[in-house]
Amino acid sequence: MAEHTSSSITIEAAPADVMGVIADFARYPEWTGEVKEAEVLASDAQGRAEQVRLVMDAGAIKDDQVLAYTWTGEHEVSWTLVKSQMLRSLDGSYVLKPAGTGTEVTYLLTVDVKIPMLGMIKRKAEKVIIDRALAGLKKRVESGQ
Repeated sequence: MAEHTSSSITIEAAPADVMGVIADFARYPEWTGEVKEAEVLASDAQGRAEQVRLVMDAGAIKDDQVLAYTWTGEHEVSWTLVKSQMLRSLDGSYVLKPAGTGTEVTYLLTVDVKIPMLGMIKRKAEKVIIDRALAGLKKRVESGQ
């Protein structure tokens, strides 16, 4: 089993409001930092994205990738890599749970790059990606934009 990295944060908003921001791929470049372009390529019958093309720029690592999304109920979304220039695989998920007046968001991520990389360095990179994403999500949701 591949090793993964995960982290959680509490956002002062209802789960539906948090998922609304997560599902709004067109606005990712406004708050995620690393995502420079986002384009929904396919949607399901409910209008939720099934395939999304993302152009990433994380400093030394730039990538053009397509991810396939699976929506489980109203509180979970997961994704897996369809194609990429830099990555061999990428699996992740957001799981939302009501927590008092807010929502606990857990982000889980597993990445395998095509270039050789020590596991310790890869996990540190995953942690940075997760922490930035959760901080950006929290700021975006709580600002009400």
